[in-house]
Amino acid sequence: MPLGIYISVPFCRTKCSYCNFASDVFSRAVFERYVDRVCADIAAAGNVSEQMGAAIDRDVDSIYLGGGTPTVLEPAQLRRMFDTVRTHFSVIPDSEITVECAPGTLTRPLLEGLLACGVNRVSLGVQSFVDAEAAAVGRLHKRATVVDDIARLRAAGITNINVDLIAGLPHQTPQSWKESLAETIATSAPHASVYMLEVDEDSRLGRELIAGGTRYHAHFVPDEDGTADSYVAACKALEAAGVAQYEISNFSRPGFESRHNLKYWTRQPYLGFGVDAHSMLPSTPGSAAALRLATADVLEQYVAGAPLQKTVVSAATALEESFFLGLRLNRGIAVQDIAAEFGAQSVQTVRPTIEELVSDGLLQLDADRIRLTPRGRLLSNEVFQRFITSADCAAKR
Repeated sequence: MPLGIYISVPFCRTKCSYCNFASDVFSRAVFERYVDRVCADIAAAGNVSEQMGAAIDRDVDSIYLGGGTPTVLEPAQLRRMFDTVRTHFSVIPDSEITVECAPGTLTRPLLEGLLACGVNRVSLGVQSFVDAEAAAVGRLHKRATVVDDIARLRAAGITNINVDLIAGLPHQTPQSWKESLAETIATSAPHASVYMLEVDEDSRLGRELIAGGTRYHAHFVPDEDGTADSYVAACKALEAAGVAQYEISNFSRPGFESRHNLKYWTRQPYLGFGVDAHSMLPSTPGSAAALRLATADVLEQYVAGAPLQKTVVSAATALEESFFLGLRLNRGIAVQDIAAEFGAQSVQTVRPTIEELVSDGLLQLDADRIRLTPRGRLLSNEVFQRFITSADCAAKR
């Protein structure tokens, strides 16, 4: 099965207050050393994966540069990474090649560089079309910047565009959220991602919210119910505009679903390079079903050549993943597919959990397929936890 390749670029112009990723503002002096490390890892990936006990396919049908902000790199640095991938892997024609971009970073040389690299999909980190909301969390763009970027992408021939939004930002109101949704729809972008603000200790805004403070406009963050209402409003507005939900946080027009991200949710193989990048690969015959590999999540350690961390995916873990990843998709899971892969007894063991969740209105069962209800998507973590517990018991029997 063809691979997906993910390349992490952990550099940003500014660190947004809500961000909990392994990215930050660094001196441009480190960029070249980082690209050197990534290219060396790509070149060695085949041998390293085999040494780890993973089976690797050289065919690639999706490449995704995420961040951070990949577009802070020079065009020549981006070109080096793409050329290295093509030297050591076979990139299938018509592959999906995505780069995440911060609005306002798409200079003419950079746009020309993306085209030269074969990029055919761009994900814009908009988060809000309301200028005051964007500024409050450290975004440097304005609504007009996004509109201009989308027009220039289309003029250059890149029409597969995603717009990222976040529900629950400081100062966001039902009316301002409605404005962001209306602007998103007005762009006619064929894909949108809608995330609810994560409150955890891995971001400055999250820590301030937990502490009950006022820094980073934390006291202007909507409450959980307000954020959930915004998410529901987004689902309805995008659906009405023909941008249908196909995953908890993702919406698209027909044929524009993210092929790369679908690999994650359907447990297809992928290789990750760069800081805090992850891989999931089938293992060589006679060993575990799959392996997960992870790189160092600290820039200095990664550039210094820190070794990969290897995790063997047990039968119990694979079963859990099949539920909590597969249920992220609106199409849900065919129970007979689970039985075919893990055995009929595994399904019988989780049947009570399925029935309870259906009774609670969190799951719906249509013939042999289970999927989250709209309420279940809002409480998806609770649903996934119940499947993890029951699937773990099933796999141990």
